[in-house]
Amino acid sequence: MALTSEATTLWFGDLMSGSGTTSLDSSDAGEFPVTWQARSEGAPGRTNPEELLGAAHSACYSMAFSNALGNAGHAPESLQVTAAVTFQPGEGITGIHLLVSAKVAGITPDEFHALAEDAKQNCPVSKALSGVPITLEAGLA
Repeated sequence: MALTSEATTLWFGDLMSGSGTTSLDSSDAGEFPVTWQARSEGAPGRTNPEELLGAAHSACYSMAFSNALGNAGHAPESLQVTAAVTFQPGEGITGIHLLVSAKVAGITPDEFHALAEDAKQNCPVSKALSGVPITLEAGLA
């Protein structure tokens, strides 16, 4: 059965001086302030689409990699995944870098890296973002 998740942004004003809030509607997990300044320069206490995209990508990749490791007989003790999404004003999203640190017993480095790369290629968010270069740096802790 398919699940559709929703988020809503309410924006006021023009791009440069306006602001808005993005709400996670399906989960009711939070509401986040957004501005162009936060997107183009960074601003404390405000998020941007790229940070939210990074959150989605890191969560999805964690699930895909955990599943791949478990299916290979190496359920992870822990995974820490950071998705760094780069935005260039006037150009758009220019790349995503996944940084992975994992505690996995009994796995060889070669098998670990092969499974990490497979999860990068097959995580649903990676597939949705296939038009953007995605790099991976994965290591055993």
